[in-house]
Amino acid sequence: MPQVPPSSREKILSVAEALFARRGYTGVGISTVAEASGLGKSSLFHHFPSKASLYCAVLLGVLARIESRVLPALEKSGTSEQKLGNVVDALIDALAEHPTSARLLLREVFEEPDPALSAAPEAAEIDARLAGMIDGVAAILEAGVASGQFRKVGIPDLLQTIIGATVYHFASGDFGEKLLGASLFSAAAVARRKREVKTLLSNGLMPEARRSVAEES
Repeated sequence: MPQVPPSSREKILSVAEALFARRGYTGVGISTVAEASGLGKSSLFHHFPSKASLYCAVLLGVLARIESRVLPALEKSGTSEQKLGNVVDALIDALAEHPTSARLLLREVFEEPDPALSAAPEAAEIDARLAGMIDGVAAILEAGVASGQFRKVGIPDLLQTIIGATVYHFASGDFGEKLLGASLFSAAAVARRKREVKTLLSNGLMPEARRSVAEES
C-alpha cells in the first residue's frame, strides 16, 4: 500500500519539533519553520496563528506520545515496585522512540518560560497534562512508602532523580553518546538504560529490613 504523504499541518509540526528541540523557542523564527517546511508564511499562519500556538501544538503532540505509553502503565496492577518499573519502561520507550521528545520535555520542565508561551491558551493544558503524569508517579511512590515496600524517601527529590535518569539521559545528545561511547537510541542502549534505572531505584528504595536480609544472605 503506498504511503500517504503528510498534510501541510503534519509537515509543519514535524519540522518545527526538530527545530524547537535543537534551538529552543526563542532560537527559532517563524520564517525559519516556513522555509524548512517548504511552505509560505501564509500557509503556516493558516494552521497556526502565532509561533506560541505552533510551539504549544508541538509540545502537546510530544506529551500525547508520552501519555500513550505512560498512562496505561500507571493503570496496571501490581506491587508498587512492579508499577514503578512498568512506568520507567514506558517512559524510556516513549523517549527513545522520538529523539526530539526528551529535549523538548526538558526545556518545558527546566527553562524559564517565554511570556508569550505563558499567556498562550494551551499553557494550562500543557501544565496539567505534565503534572498528571508526575502526580501518577508520585502516587506510586507514596503508596510504596505507606505499604512498607519502599523506605521513607523524599518524594520530590526522587522525582527529580527519575526525571534526570530518563529525560535528561535522552536529551544529552552528543555529550551523552560520547560518555557512553555509543548511541543513546539503539535497542541495546535502551534496554540497558531500563535495567540501570530500575536497578538503581529498586536498590535505593529498598527498606532497611529487606536490605539487612539481602546482605545476610
